[in-house]
Amino acid sequence: MTRQTGTRTSVGPTMSAAPRPPVGTPLRSLTDVLADPRARLGVGVAALLVTAMAVRRNRVSAGEAMAFRAVNGLPDSLYLPAWAVMQLGAFGAAPAAAAAAWLADDGALARQLLASGTGTWAIAKLVKQVVRRPRPAALLPGTRGRGRDPAGLGYLSGHAGVAAALGAAALPHLGPVGRALILTAIPAVGVTRVYVGAHLPLDIAGGAALGLAVEAAVDLVKERSRHAAQ
Repeated sequence: MTRQTGTRTSVGPTMSAAPRPPVGTPLRSLTDVLADPRARLGVGVAALLVTAMAVRRNRVSAGEAMAFRAVNGLPDSLYLPAWAVMQLGAFGAAPAAAAAAWLADDGALARQLLASGTGTWAIAKLVKQVVRRPRPAALLPGTRGRGRDPAGLGYLSGHAGVAAALGAAALPHLGPVGRALILTAIPAVGVTRVYVGAHLPLDIAGGAALGLAVEAAVDLVKERSRHAAQ
């Protein structure tokens, strides 16, 4: 007597191990968002307003004072490299960067760098007069000043602003290594200004926000001019 073996027939389509389709639209990265000058302008203006409202003329919050002292109290032996990094946000950095772009045969970038850097430096002077926050030495006892005593008011940092404006303008024109260097240099300039006792952390944040906003505005003007010429 033989056993008859039957075969199982499947009903309906065979289930596959294909991955499930994504639900919704994937979020764009922060870099993609900030590639739009309108987004950079909005972020910069919003951050500028927030930091300007957060500062107080006659006192410093405990958190800001702690952050300041952690950087300002670093060893004096770091001054020379800190001074070198600090020059990346000096007023002269704008024409220097523009000249480098011009020599690289990129006139459009040269004009954007010059306009963004010098514009940020000039507007920073106006913002200082509106907010009128003193330098750290006038607000925090024991502030360690290094190098030449800074003149004028504290909020906001022109160095941080110029560095952010120049970096934002140059970023789309650089490769991966250049972008990494720029993204390291921008906050490093701000840290050095805290280290030498010239600015408090909110001064740095406000300056970077202004630089981002000014560069975005210059980019928008350039974009509209290009469209109008077509």
